[in-house]
Amino acid sequence: GHAALGVGRSGAADRGSFRLANRLVGNPEGAAALEVTLGGLVLRASAVTTVAVTGASCPLSKGGPNGPITLRPGEELALGTAVSGLRCYVAVRGGIDVPPVLGSRATDTLGKLGPPPLTAGTLLPIGPSPQAFPVVDLAPRAALPAEPVLRVTPGPRRDWFSAPDDLLSTVYTVSPDSDRVGIRFTGAALARARHGELPSEACVPGSLQVPPSGLPILFHADHPTTGGYPVIAVVEEADLDLAAQLRPGQPVRFRPAS
Repeated sequence: GHAALGVGRSGAADRGSFRLANRLVGNPEGAAALEVTLGGLVLRASAVTTVAVTGASCPLSKGGPNGPITLRPGEELALGTAVSGLRCYVAVRGGIDVPPVLGSRATDTLGKLGPPPLTAGTLLPIGPSPQAFPVVDLAPRAALPAEPVLRVTPGPRRDWFSAPDDLLSTVYTVSPDSDRVGIRFTGAALARARHGELPSEACVPGSLQVPPSGLPILFHADHPTTGGYPVIAVVEEADLDLAAQLRPGQPVRFRPAS
């Protein structure tokens, strides 16, 4: 709600997995949780704690994904390396009680707002337990596709490209040079029909900007609120969770939303 101030939406990149993790421990869906890239996190409980891990498929040292896990004082929960998907979500019953900034407890990596990223030895404050209790032992989810397809609608600068439908016929590969701000792709470059500068204009999550290289960049959770490269298409809001789980080297296709 602060785009007019130049502050992006931020928050969880895979919002469906984030909300599920909170529901599994009885939290409100928007309680602050942890987003973990590729796994590797180790947590130690200082009191009896209920947690849940969702999102990318990664091995756990205790319990299993998509279900509540009880930790006793001194017990550890270790996340291995994700075998599919990119981001895991760890919710703790009571939520992570860091101070909100502009009404959010998210870490905005582009705007440098919110709490800093975790480091070894960080003590995370946990809020009071909610009145609701976990009501399921497991919430099965479909496996992530090996070759994702993202649905798009035409962007406002589609006419800046000589063959805009090439976006739909090209198999792109996720670049390692990707993060929460944007996902870069490699593949056949999109040819421009119009050249020159474009004044910066508002951009939404899912915007596919095309810089002079001709290779699209998908704006994601921490994207800037404006951009100066033409937007050829916009990924559907419902597919942004899937985009959040794209791994470097993974093939991706785009298709029309209708």
